[in-house]
Amino acid sequence: MEHRSVLLAETIDYLNVDPAGIYVDATLGRGGHARELISRLESGHLYAFDKDAQAIAETADRLSDVSSYITMIRSDFRNMAAALAEKGIDKVDGIMMDLGVSSPQFDDPDRGFSYRYDTRLDMRMDQSQQLDAYTVVNTYPVKELTRILRDYGEERYAPLISKRIEAERKTRHIETTGQLVEVIRSALPDKVLRQKGHPAKQTFQALRIEVNQEFDSLREGLEQALSLLKVHGRLAVITFHSLEDRIVKTTFKSYSTAPFVEPKLPLKAEQMEQASFQLVTKKPVTAGEEELNENHRAHSAKLRVIERIRG
Repeated sequence: MEHRSVLLAETIDYLNVDPAGIYVDATLGRGGHARELISRLESGHLYAFDKDAQAIAETADRLSDVSSYITMIRSDFRNMAAALAEKGIDKVDGIMMDLGVSSPQFDDPDRGFSYRYDTRLDMRMDQSQQLDAYTVVNTYPVKELTRILRDYGEERYAPLISKRIEAERKTRHIETTGQLVEVIRSALPDKVLRQKGHPAKQTFQALRIEVNQEFDSLREGLEQALSLLKVHGRLAVITFHSLEDRIVKTTFKSYSTAPFVEPKLPLKAEQMEQASFQLVTKKPVTAGEEELNENHRAHSAKLRVIERIRG
C-alpha cells in the first residue's frame, strides 16, 4: 500500500518556506513532506532525522534526484540540537514533525507493530536498541504494565489485561503478536469483544509508545525544536492521537504565554516580559473532505503550528 503523507500541503504552506532557508524534517519516514518542502527550496537545505535505518535507506533512494538539497541523519529527534551542531547549524528557519508511525512499518510483518500479523513481538523503530515489546510484555511488573496500558493506551481494562499477561507468562513466554492478541481477548468481557474495532488496538499502541519512549522523546524534541528556531521561524507538528496532541498543545501554550510577575512598582508596557512565541493555529488544522476520503490515516490527524516572534 502506498504511504500517503497526511496534511501535506497544509504543513508546508504553514512553514512559509524561504527558498534560501535551512529546515528540519524531524520525522523523515518515507519522505513525502521532505520532497514537498525541497520543491520550494532554491539555495536552501533540509536536514532530515529518522531513527529507523530502513526508512533512511529506502528514502535516500526515493529522494536521490534531490539529494543535494537534503542531509539525512539517523537519530531520534530528541538529539537534533547536538546533531545539527555537529553540522555547524545552531538556528533554523522551520521544523516539521509528523508523529505517525509510517504505514510501511505497520505493513512489514517482521517489525511486530501490528496485530494483523502473527510475528515476534518487537515494535522497535530503532532496531539497534535493546528494549522491545517482548521484553516489556514478559518482564515488566503487573503494576508497571497496568500504568503503561492505562496512561499510554487509555485502556479501560488495563488491570485485567495486565493480570492475564502475568498469569500467561508464568506458564510460557508470550513471544508473538498472535499470542498477545489471544491473551488480551481472554481478559476482556464479551460485551467489549462484540464492539466495533480490534480489542488489542489500545494495548498495542501503549506498548509501542513504551518501547520507543515516544512521549519522553516528544517532550525533549519539542523543547529542542523551539530553541533552534530563528525569529519568524515556525514549528509544525502533526499528531495522531489525543495523548500526543495534549503534549504539543500544552507545550505550545506554555511557550506562547508570557510569564506573570507581580511587579512591586508599576511597569511600562515595554518593561513587561513578553512571550517569545505565538500560536499560528489557535485550533488544530484537520484534513479536508477530499483527503479524508482518500486517506484513512487523516481522520485522526491534527496539525498545530507555532512561530518565534522575538529572540
